[in-house]
Amino acid sequence: MKLRLGIPKGSLQEATLSLLGRAGLQVYVSPRSYFANTNDPEIECMLIRAQEMARYVEHGALDTGLTGLDWVLESGLEVVSVADLIYAKQSRGKVRWVLAVPEDSPATRPEDLQGATVATELVSVSTRYFRQRGIEVKVEFSWGATEVKPPTLADAIVEVTETGSSLKANRLRIIDTVLESNTQIIANPKAWADPCKRQKIENLSLMLRGAMEAQGRVGLMLNVKVEDLAAVLSVLPALNSPTVSQLSDSTWVAVNTILEEAACWEVIPRLKAANAQGIVEYPLNKVVM
Repeated sequence: MKLRLGIPKGSLQEATLSLLGRAGLQVYVSPRSYFANTNDPEIECMLIRAQEMARYVEHGALDTGLTGLDWVLESGLEVVSVADLIYAKQSRGKVRWVLAVPEDSPATRPEDLQGATVATELVSVSTRYFRQRGIEVKVEFSWGATEVKPPTLADAIVEVTETGSSLKANRLRIIDTVLESNTQIIANPKAWADPCKRQKIENLSLMLRGAMEAQGRVGLMLNVKVEDLAAVLSVLPALNSPTVSQLSDSTWVAVNTILEEAACWEVIPRLKAANAQGIVEYPLNKVVM
């Protein structure tokens, strides 16, 4: 059995390869090829632009792939949505497709763009957005550099953003959010119906979500006397609740927990002040919920 996995080529490529590596699937990419090998003999990869991923998954050229919800909706094709993976090019959050106009535009709301020309790569989604609001506009496909189109080549744009910095740099102002999007694992319906392939896709999803849950978190181990345990536990935030284990010396226990790495700066000194000893902070590869 071979599972054909599509990896998004372009802006999401490095973030996706990094996530796959943390999940345990090493992907060996050649700069001269769109095909990639992995350390799993049952998985073969192909690099495909995110905009085209749903098409090749729906057609069956790929069994499964990672792409954005935005491009799945734009394609209008029938694929199985297996899992959401909240990561983007620069962050762990969602991205937004926003409606933006020049800073000096009189438009302050979508309705003010009646009769306007709007440039975007997300033509179908944008067309539905304006149609649902009864706003007549001309939506034009943009081949790129969409931010530079207004005001000469378009009155407004629908463009993807994580931070908004590129829009500000091009003197554009956001007046509405058209769509929030995140990366998804999608699957071909026939592959999803195949028990072997489905199990492989579900395992891939499990490991990827585990790797994402571990991002920004660390494990913390420490020893503490039973008489000081309550004070230590009052300091510790926990994923669910700390694990407390009896040591060979019945007057001592070991405490193990997971917390946000950024919290350690304040938590560890407080633990020490609460008489915790042998405090060890360690990295996490995966947290499987």
